[in-house]
Amino acid sequence: MEFLLVTGLSGSGKSQAIHVLEDIGFFCIDNIPPELIGKFFELCRKTDPNGRYAAVIDIRSQSIFGDLSKDLAAMRSADGNIRLLFLDADDAAIIRRYKETRRRHPLMADGIKSFAEAVAKERRILAPVRQSADIVCDTTLLSAAQLRERILSLFEKDGRNQGMTSAVMSFGYKYGIPADADLVFDVRCLPNPFYVSELRPLNGTDPAVSGYVFGFEESDRLYQKIRDYIDYSYPLYEKEGKTHLVIAFGCTGGQHRSVAFAQRLYADLLQAGRETSVNHRDYKK
Repeated sequence: MEFLLVTGLSGSGKSQAIHVLEDIGFFCIDNIPPELIGKFFELCRKTDPNGRYAAVIDIRSQSIFGDLSKDLAAMRSADGNIRLLFLDADDAAIIRRYKETRRRHPLMADGIKSFAEAVAKERRILAPVRQSADIVCDTTLLSAAQLRERILSLFEKDGRNQGMTSAVMSFGYKYGIPADADLVFDVRCLPNPFYVSELRPLNGTDPAVSGYVFGFEESDRLYQKIRDYIDYSYPLYEKEGKTHLVIAFGCTGGQHRSVAFAQRLYADLLQAGRETSVNHRDYKK
């Protein structure tokens, strides 16, 4: 059985995530009352030991978060395939989303009158939960379509592989470093195709751009050193029990160099038999 707990900040995309999970075969329950999590887990085990289930824990159920680690340990002792997905976003993005939807933050009570204060309190409550999460997904700069792609890349397969999965991504430093990245490699030190007029409108998935980037000896040597590090550290992360590794490459705008590096590593990991995905966050901006 695969059992997924989904939580995170209000406005970070939990509802969108649960819809995607439903589309790929998870039986989902949203905002489950804290006292029913254990009962729901046991019911799932008895109903279909080979099924896929997901439950959303919302901040409105504040009492659960103090005992979440204990509950997770108990469920994992009964069935090892239990994971916790935490969705996050920066404060500005959360506040903007609430203003756009004109919804009220669930913590705007008991003297809390501003979105900023409510988000800050929620972040404090959820800090221990975030630290214990198996997967952290930052949605600050993700569109609804990109969030869907991210959830699909994590869970679309049968979910029964106990090995570590990975996600390779590219980004532009001008748009911010992805908060959910485990490893970040800066490739702004390399020659920039942006300054070649015929390459400027293209991106790093184009053979002309990747050929230019890796046509320089320093680019190829840097990639090989990064690849050596990843090859060495990958099994160490697996040994420590990490279930998902996010590897990010950044350049100035996230269009050329970082995309070429991410695309090459993605292809190499696939060839090595690693379960991975690729996402170019900023290359269309």
